[in-house]
Amino acid sequence: MSGLTVAHKVALAAMLERCPDAMLKTVASAVAPLSGGRAAELRMMLADEQRDRVRRQFVMAPLIPMFRARVDGVEALTFPSPVLARLWKAASNREPELLSRLDGDQPSVVVADRICLAGAAIVRDKPDLIWPGGNEPARVAGLEDLAACLDLAHMARRGLPSLEVWLKRPDGDQIAELRLLLKDCAGIRLDGAQRVLEILFSHLEDAVLILRIVTQTSCAVDQEGFLSASELAGFVDRLIAGVDERAVRIAAFKPAADIARVKDVIADLTWCANVLGELDVTLTLNPQSVWGKSVRDGRVAIAGRLSALLRAADKAVDQALPMERVQTAGRMTRKAPQLDAPIGGDTILAARSLLRLVGSVRGPASTFGCEADRKTLVETLTARLSDYADQVLRMVNDGETPDEAHAMKLIAFTAQCLDLVAATEAARTVRRRAAVAAGPSGGGGVSSRAA
Repeated sequence: MSGLTVAHKVALAAMLERCPDAMLKTVASAVAPLSGGRAAELRMMLADEQRDRVRRQFVMAPLIPMFRARVDGVEALTFPSPVLARLWKAASNREPELLSRLDGDQPSVVVADRICLAGAAIVRDKPDLIWPGGNEPARVAGLEDLAACLDLAHMARRGLPSLEVWLKRPDGDQIAELRLLLKDCAGIRLDGAQRVLEILFSHLEDAVLILRIVTQTSCAVDQEGFLSASELAGFVDRLIAGVDERAVRIAAFKPAADIARVKDVIADLTWCANVLGELDVTLTLNPQSVWGKSVRDGRVAIAGRLSALLRAADKAVDQALPMERVQTAGRMTRKAPQLDAPIGGDTILAARSLLRLVGSVRGPASTFGCEADRKTLVETLTARLSDYADQVLRMVNDGETPDEAHAMKLIAFTAQCLDLVAATEAARTVRRRAAVAAGPSGGGGVSSRAA
């Protein structure tokens, strides 16, 4: 059988180059059992592409995170993702005879660094080949940033193995290693220290951790006056901007309308708490400075909104599980569960949303000074919801419920509410008692799982 034509190979190579890694593996698995000359050639092309990606991953490892936006949305130095493939292709073609030294269990770091330096030269000499486009200021600046980062890729590669150590409790020798790295980078470029920190920043999923690196760079850098006047001030500015942005989103949260956003709000609260907590630990902020005022204003705004959401959760439970006054003996009355209350709609959604938040913000509540209120609310809700479930179960057992199946659904919702505020033992008790009431002799056959 004839093999692939040149046109076939060109088209397939272009297609494989654009395939994500996962899809490439899937294609390789699908082609593996096929027979024939064309299948064999395709397998070779797949193997070449996969080997090329392994090489690229090793050589460009210091910079690869910079070719995608940060997940947390914090401002960072990034480049368009298509640039990476073009950069690697052009740089690796400069040293084709050295590429085999990138294979095996111990690929050559020297070759990797050499290719990165070749890439820096190509970015400067042939910018349109790497990053096509006009003379837009953003592209021109991006090309300069990319070349500068490639100049320092070998220094970042040297520092990355120590990144985890610097984030924890580095000793004197390890801090000296960091400072020497930054000094060497400054010897390569005037802005080398800042740029290598940008590269290290791209490897941190949690943006606030960059503060632990920055504050080790000098004996005085934990003082706000020194840091705010240095080139490293931008990292603090970005984190504070991230807090301000999230504070706006938290303030705009509407529990009933935005129930799908509750997880995002919890994540925003947690992120802000982590950033503000880290700022408290790592920097000595002047309350009257720009940073000090921004941090204070952000903390006050978020604390106020969190307190309001806690109060709203208390009211939401009253609205979702209302009580009504019923007459007992003579003129005596008491409050009892309203058994025809709906178990759907905006009221129920708002209650679920707010209770999920109450049960998930223990850490942030401590940071924003609301934990005592949150804890008191959880204790109050646990007692109230448990009592509500007891009353409904008593009415079911006494045959006082016009719609027993609906009453059991109210109990199920009550147990869910207890779960949401992390009162798991109380929720388990409610479900166990509901299972007894819903047994073969009563409850309309409602299962314990449904309760």
